[in-house]
Amino acid sequence: MICTKTHASQPHTTTIKIALGRAKAARKDFRAVCKLRPKDRDARTRLSECDKAVREAAFAAAILSEEAAPLSDTFKAESILIEKSYDGPHPNGSEILSHEVDQEAALFEPGKLPREFVLASIEHFKNQKVIHKRYVAHLLISAKHMYENMSSLQEIPIPSLGPNKDDPTVKPRLTVCGDTHGQYYDVLNIFELNGYPSSNNPYLFNGDFVDRGSFSVEVILTMLLFKLSDPTCIHLHRGNHETKNMNKIYGFEGEVKAKYDDKIFDLFLEVFSHFPLASVVGNKVFVTHGGLPTEPGVTLDDIKKIKRGCEPPNSGLMSDLLWADPQPFPGKSPSKRGVGFSFGPDITESFLKLNDLQLLVRSHEVKDEGYLVEHGGKTITVFSAPNYCDSMGNKGAFIHFEESCEPKFTQYDAVPHPNVRPMAYAAGMGGLFM
Repeated sequence: MICTKTHASQPHTTTIKIALGRAKAARKDFRAVCKLRPKDRDARTRLSECDKAVREAAFAAAILSEEAAPLSDTFKAESILIEKSYDGPHPNGSEILSHEVDQEAALFEPGKLPREFVLASIEHFKNQKVIHKRYVAHLLISAKHMYENMSSLQEIPIPSLGPNKDDPTVKPRLTVCGDTHGQYYDVLNIFELNGYPSSNNPYLFNGDFVDRGSFSVEVILTMLLFKLSDPTCIHLHRGNHETKNMNKIYGFEGEVKAKYDDKIFDLFLEVFSHFPLASVVGNKVFVTHGGLPTEPGVTLDDIKKIKRGCEPPNSGLMSDLLWADPQPFPGKSPSKRGVGFSFGPDITESFLKLNDLQLLVRSHEVKDEGYLVEHGGKTITVFSAPNYCDSMGNKGAFIHFEESCEPKFTQYDAVPHPNVRPMAYAAGMGGLFM
């Protein structure tokens, strides 16, 4: 596997088409390569994989057309039996009894999930164990229903509830983190350095929680557990890797099916499809995973109205927010990623001025120091997965925003993790384009 310092930038154009669900276009390209180089075994292998992807897409489309309701509306989590061998935590402190089953789902309603269950689950994950599928199903179904009722654009205030209860010396602040990509033990290190999420110590994680790192299940479940325990303590954005086609290539699908099953993966996809796309922090800072719309005149109201509950289109507002990158020169250019655009400092200045904002924070790219300030101080990239893919040697970083919304950076190095390599669950083509 090869990782580049531009994170997902500069991929092979043909293979990125597959990751974006455009297998038919990729198949056409590989057919042309095979015609020109009939002895190229690698090209023939890729052509075969494209053929398979086209067949799978057609089959999935046929099934989808027959399904009237989302899985989250029909799936009965309480029907999953808990084996006597299960030694993990239970949401009410002990195994749910048969006469309590009707009340079980209520434990997972937003704000109702006991924090003790969240912290016990974290300890269980540390020991390379997972919480029971029954509880994961409840968690995902509840999270999906919560997120589908939220706007595509969130407004997040800087907390003003007084000193941090865990550390009275800490001023009220919001912590913004970038990509974490399945690096669970580095996420735990963030919490070690900065405290667990709470109403007085809230976090905003800016997408790309999953794929590449092989503890993606633990990362996203931890974040959703905190969210269902206290919706004010953690905020999550969709990244370009919270999508079906990327998950198929870069490992999350394989990991979920290894640790749970295909239905749990489908429930994850429903949750991902309803994640918000951006937030305004403290009325001053615009935060989104990729970057800015390159069409002029886009307002915050336009972003609020973006329809979710679907896989991202190849162009348009959602695509820009998930995929765009900054460039140092004015104007816009086709992205080297093969989808979306790169935007210049003039586009950043125009968007911020139109919407009465002062700063853009985005993620989406690995940076040597964990963050990079560009566009005359108006654009910040933050990346929170140190030593990305166990090979890059980069630092991770997060940003504190207090009342003034002036960014304050914290850098950190990677910590040890169990001996499971990145991309351990990835599909065969996963290493070709990072």
